[in-house]
Amino acid sequence: MPTTSTFSPTVATVDLSALAHNLAAIKRYLSPGCDVMAVVKANAYGHGATGVTRALVRSGVSRFAVVSVEEGVTLRQAGINAPIVVLGALFPEQIPDLIAHQLTPVISDAAILPTLSQAAAALNGPYPVHLKIETGMGRLGLSIDDLRAVAQSPHLQGPLQLEGLMTHLADTDGPTEDTTSRQLSVFQEAVTRLTGQGCAVPLLHAANSAGLVRFPEARFSLVRPGIMLYGYHSLPDSVPAPQLKPVLSLRTAIAQLRTVSPGRPVSYNGTFVATRPTRVAVLPIGYADGYSRRLSNRGKVLIHGRRVPIIGVVCMDMTLVDVTDLDDPRVGDEVVLIGRQGHDMIGADEIADWTGTISYEVLCSIGPRVPRHYLSE
Repeated sequence: MPTTSTFSPTVATVDLSALAHNLAAIKRYLSPGCDVMAVVKANAYGHGATGVTRALVRSGVSRFAVVSVEEGVTLRQAGINAPIVVLGALFPEQIPDLIAHQLTPVISDAAILPTLSQAAAALNGPYPVHLKIETGMGRLGLSIDDLRAVAQSPHLQGPLQLEGLMTHLADTDGPTEDTTSRQLSVFQEAVTRLTGQGCAVPLLHAANSAGLVRFPEARFSLVRPGIMLYGYHSLPDSVPAPQLKPVLSLRTAIAQLRTVSPGRPVSYNGTFVATRPTRVAVLPIGYADGYSRRLSNRGKVLIHGRRVPIIGVVCMDMTLVDVTDLDDPRVGDEVVLIGRQGHDMIGADEIADWTGTISYEVLCSIGPRVPRHYLSE
């Protein structure tokens, strides 16, 4: 979690009460015996993994998922003692850190088992692992045909212990349910095969955010919410969505004001040329902070509760907006890039529409030099 003891005009504010609200909304879908494994990878989708994870622990979440050993180590060094599952690929060079910090690996390739088993053999007691079944995503995972041999491997009978079985659903937010239904059928077959050969698997998990809402049969013993924790979803309009609250707002302040005469260009390559005397506000945020260059001449920000347009190319460290129609803008005035000001709001999903992407990328892109400030629950 980036911290700073100096003033920064640009700051991402993380509302932990909104995070708790979203967690409660997710839990309403769960039956007894099903629990939450909160996904805090990618710096908790740009919200700051340490601060978010600590807040979720206080809200009763007992398991977390990251994508890399490095992310898991960061949480351990911050004092997070809860089980942490590493969803991504595991390399032999990462195994010492994995075991030293008691991170639970997801095995997607049986070739890693001998090295992992050898490293775990020196420990007291078996080391937990999860197996990932490839059911249709086309990325990481064991094939269902390889599952029997892997589950019966001597490595999983001694130094390593099978704690969980998982898959990754590829189309839970798609227009039809067909792809997800096929994947869940394959996953259920994998579960049946394992139990049929006497393998006990305490934890089964498949559902992401959209999956846990749309597919009750995907909830199993754990669900893995990500984007919904942070206040957004990708469900189709035909599926009723939970009432979520965006957790993050992104703000900066006007750094300088200048007037540009008609016919004068602003920013790189002159992509905007003034057609009237134009009052320009310079904002100290740019694509190095994660504010996309694709917002050039397209996006809007809130100043004095009104939307004003971005003009010219978004620079590495600065963005220009047209404040000609505002009453008395001044240096230091608050500028909202994501969040609410007055009666209007710009969400990460709206920025995603402007830039041709998804809210996930908008949030994850907010860079480390933007400090995160946390509002208490």
